Amino acid sequence: MTETSLSAGPSGAPRARSTLHDIEIGRLLLEGRAFFALIVIVAVFSALSPYYFSLGNFLTMASHVAIYGILAIGMLLVILNGGIDLSVGSTLGLSGVIAGFLMQGVTIGGVILYPPVWVVAVLTCLLGGLVGLVNGVLVARFKVPAFVATLGVMYVARGVALLITNGLTYNNLGGRAALGNTGFNWLGFNHLFGVPIGVMVLAVVALVGNLALARTAFGRWLYASGGNERAAELAGVPVRRVQVSVYVLSGICAAAAGLILSSQLTSAGPTAGLSYELTAIAAVVVGGAALTGGRGTIRGTLLGAFVIGFLSDGLVIIGISSYWQTVFTGAVIVLAVLLNKVQYTRRPKRPAAA
Repeated sequence: MTETSLSAGPSGAPRARSTLHDIEIGRLLLEGRAFFALIVIVAVFSALSPYYFSLGNFLTMASHVAIYGILAIGMLLVILNGGIDLSVGSTLGLSGVIAGFLMQGVTIGGVILYPPVWVVAVLTCLLGGLVGLVNGVLVARFKVPAFVATLGVMYVARGVALLITNGLTYNNLGGRAALGNTGFNWLGFNHLFGVPIGVMVLAVVALVGNLALARTAFGRWLYASGGNERAAELAGVPVRRVQVSVYVLSGICAAAAGLILSSQLTSAGPTAGLSYELTAIAAVVVGGAALTGGRGTIRGTLLGAFVIGFLSDGLVIIGISSYWQTVFTGAVIVLAVLLNKVQYTRRPKRPAAA
């Protein structure tokens, strides 16, 4: 009996260490799946197209990702709180329309006024915050389910954009120097140190968001209320204020994305941003956030946005039909949800000690 026990020890210990090693590798691959997916996407499309792997193309794709990324950061805040915001795509479209409307001139007392671009940008972001405030009040104050509240606001915002434009598009938003409203295309076309301005805006939003989540009371309140709202409320967390705040911030992010998109296109139409809310949700999910709330990071969401953006642009570059792009994007979302399910529910058993 003693010999058996003694002989089992040396052979059992390596097996235990091997099992722990395998578990750690599996956890690393699971938690870093967005990063590894991005590496695979870049490698595959670089092999399929000679135009993909170049600094110019990466900067162009990053400027596209900036719109998704800013939307996704706002969406992440809402999802961390245990909610959802289906109105961000419509808010983006409405914000672009309002910016275009202001750039065309506002008639006051028979006089046409052309506000400077910075005023247009501020007013547009305030509008996005107002849309978010409506969402937040409906969810936090009137206890309307987030899905229903934001779905209704999504239709209202899109309808208002259509009413303002009568279904048409505002074109040629570059402005005129004589009117003092030039510079609208600065967000979409200019570079700073060789980096597109839209990407710089994304970096600033990500940095501020990361600091807010990691270093402030708001970040702690957000994770606590998203993880367990009742427990957070009993602990003194201002749950309603946090709920309203995340929707306001999501609306502001959507407005900023709308400004960048309209600037890139130098036009603003009421149908801009269609289905972008799904792209934002996809980026958050691919980045490892839990749809149940309380789990997720800015870093993961950024990686998710780059995965979605680089995949979509790569498919365009190699000439894949836009219909297949939708199929691939949907498959990525489903796979990401399944992996999130595995990550947040698996409880590997610890091997017995030798």
